Parts: sequence; C-alpha cells; structure tokens
Amino acid sequence: MDDLSLERIEIPGPTLASLIQRASSSPGDVDGLLFGQIHRIASTTLSDDSPAEPPPSSSSSSSDQIVATVTSFISSGKTVSFYDPLGRVDSRRIDSLQLGSPDRLLGWFSARRTTANRPSMRELAVASSLSSRFQLPIENSESPNSMPSSVFILLTTPLTDQLIHTHEYRAYQFRPLNRRLEPRSLGIVNIGPAFRGHYGSFNPKSGFPPLLCEVSSSAMMNEDRDEGSLSGKKQAVKDQKEVDALADGFGVGSLKRLVGPEAASYTGGVEEMYERMLAKVESLASEVEKSSAKVLELDNHNRKLRYRVARIER
Repeated sequence: MDDLSLERIEIPGPTLASLIQRASSSPGDVDGLLFGQIHRIASTTLSDDSPAEPPPSSSSSSSDQIVATVTSFISSGKTVSFYDPLGRVDSRRIDSLQLGSPDRLLGWFSARRTTANRPSMRELAVASSLSSRFQLPIENSESPNSMPSSVFILLTTPLTDQLIHTHEYRAYQFRPLNRRLEPRSLGIVNIGPAFRGHYGSFNPKSGFPPLLCEVSSSAMMNEDRDEGSLSGKKQAVKDQKEVDALADGFGVGSLKRLVGPEAASYTGGVEEMYERMLAKVESLASEVEKSSAKVLELDNHNRKLRYRVARIER
C-alpha cells in the first residue's frame, strides 16, 4: 500500500455545522469517528503556449487528485472513547461505535476547549494507530487501490473570549512514512448550482424505498377530511386535481432522478414546481384573508343588531 497524499479534504456545510454544534453543546472535551469516501479525480491542465518540442500526444498534461469527503460522524460524548491513554486504538470499541453507519471509516476528530489549535502527542499516536488498522478503497480508480483511515479534524475554542469567532478547526492527514500529521485544506461543500459538480462522483448506496402514495378515488381523501356531503366530495376531488396539476411530471417514481447525471436538470424542474405551489399557497392565503375580513364584518354587524335588540327590550 503506497503512502498516497490527499489533495484536499471536503465536508458538507450541514455536517460541519452539526459537528461544531455537537462540540459546543457537550459538557467537556469530546472525540469521535469520521465516515466518508475517497475519490480519485482526474484533472487536466491545458496550455495555450506550444512548447519548442511538443510531446507526441498533445500539449496538455493530466494528473490525478485524491480527495477525501466526510459524509457523517459519530460523537462518543467523551474523550479516550475508542483508545487508551497511550493512544492505542481498540478495534472492538470502534466496531461498537460505527455500528449501522453506511459509509467506511475515514478517520476521527477531537474537540478541545481553550487550547491551542495544534495536534497533541496523544492525538498523533491515535492517528498512527488508527491508520495502521483501518483502510478504505479509493473510488473511481482504474486499478484497485486503498488508503489508510488517516483523516483527522481538530476543533478548538479560542484561549480568550475577546474574539469574534467561537471555534477553530483544521484538517490533517497522517502520513505513515514520516509519521506526521500534515495539514490539508478543508473545503466546505454547500448546496446550490455552483456546488453541483461536487456531487457528481457520488453513487447511491441503495435505491429509494418503494413509496405507495397513489390516490385512486375520493373515498380515501374522505377518510381524513370526514366529508359526507356530495359538495364536500366534489371539492375534495377538485383540490386533488389542482395539486396533481402542479406536480405534473414529478411523481414518486421520478425521485430516483434526484441522484445521478440527471440531478442538475431535474432539480431545476423541482424548484419550478415549488415556485408554482408557493404561488398557489399565496393565492389561497389571499382568499382566506378576504373571507376572514368578511366574517369579521358580519360578526360586527351581528353584534350591533344584538345591541339594538337589547336596547329595545329594555
């Protein structure tokens, strides 16, 4: 197994926010396990300048980048949870912590308070022991290859309270050859059009479960709405038709298109559908507001009539 170097480490924004919240809400220092994937990404660099002696193929050079992506984590709620005070990892404790996680073990994290943001000797020993016992395959690799679980994220709080930020975090990769924790850039992957390319290399672990959401007749709707009259049934059917018209082409069976190469174009259609639904909701809200005003007007009129009748009876 070669000592491969990571180009960078990526983590989704919600995952990082959840990790910081878990560290800040805990009564003391905590640690835990990181899960994710490692991908090999081919990058090509094109040059406009033609060299004096061009290579036989072309004037472009390509190189592979290895990127680690954190997808989830498990917090133990304390320190020294899966290792002893000397930093030796206990495989049985790790198996009990990662029970039920769909992803592979990528590394671990440590959250400390009011300490310097640099790894300690114990954390170095834990990273060394963990990388020697666990490894995970490199996705999108031409030949079968693997890397040790060598990712380490350190979270700390500032030594003083007179600072704007409340947390500091850094990412590291443990290198077995020189037995060092080398800093790596930590990229935050957010949701939006500019970040859709980050999700192109992911493959679903399992398909969507079968969802039986078909409405065959108005009787099924009447069970929830308790509509016994004929006019109520007609109104229920009309409402269902309006909802179906707004969601035309976005059935339950099309949810699988949210993952894969069609996700970019399909997401735009889903957003357009939600915009139409919001416009419908705003229209309904306006109608409810007008009807509420009429009800209030009638209530005031009835109150005046009752007041006049009471005066006449006196």
